[in-house]
Amino acid sequence: MSYIDGFVIAVPTANKEAYRVVAEKAAQIFFDHGALRLVEAWGDDVPEGKVTDFRMAVKATPEETVVFSWIEWPSREARDAGMKSFMEDARLKEATDMPFDGQRMIFGGFASLLDLRKG
Repeated sequence: MSYIDGFVIAVPTANKEAYRVVAEKAAQIFFDHGALRLVEAWGDDVPEGKVTDFRMAVKATPEETVVFSWIEWPSREARDAGMKSFMEDARLKEATDMPFDGQRMIFGGFASLLDLRKG
């Protein structure tokens, strides 16, 4: 089964288009290093929780939107090699002005447990 890198980040709502552009450029670099799929989901119905929630996890302000993203890799080994080469890619070094605060990004790698599709 595939391997998933998951990300949650707060992005200033006013920076939605700038974020989309940066994400699209990063996606191409990930694909060049072995990623199979990349999804960027802009928060639309992200409720406030009583104990915890996505907004609290990334300390989102009222002026920010939560983005939930994931990258699908063929395997953990492909992800480890791909992420290493991604981080060393010269195109990444050109990206200096990020439209979000990367210090509040949460992320992790996940082994597939169940992967079902209708049909």
